[in-house]
Amino acid sequence: MQSIQKLRPEGLVRSPAFSHVAIVPPGASTVYLGGQNAVDENGTLIGEGDAAEQARYALHNAKAALAATGATFDDVVQWNVLLVDGVDINSVYAAIGPELASDEPPLVCAAIVSQLGIPGGLIEISVVAALFID
Repeated sequence: MQSIQKLRPEGLVRSPAFSHVAIVPPGASTVYLGGQNAVDENGTLIGEGDAAEQARYALHNAKAALAATGATFDDVVQWNVLLVDGVDINSVYAAIGPELASDEPPLVCAAIVSQLGIPGGLIEISVVAALFID
């Protein structure tokens, strides 16, 4: 079976947190995961005012959504992370970084925004993943 290549080319910053390029070979199915935040199954915001707690719960939701497709974090090609302006980025990355660490990390795009669609929401995570289905 072919696999997704994640590259960290010479001449670009080398980080254990992200790669710069991903190559998804033919035959893979693309999975797009919409924005996940810290809202539980009842619509209740978890971690009011606590970006690290919200990040952990958003990651929990992302894991559950990916599992519905048969995907895991190992299948993620790119993470997109939206953080509300003023959030302590280091606390968010410390909260979720250990679960996302790998020898071949996916691509990461992060942006600071003025607000999210969920009142009180401080973080939102979306994902692009690729699966090889036999």
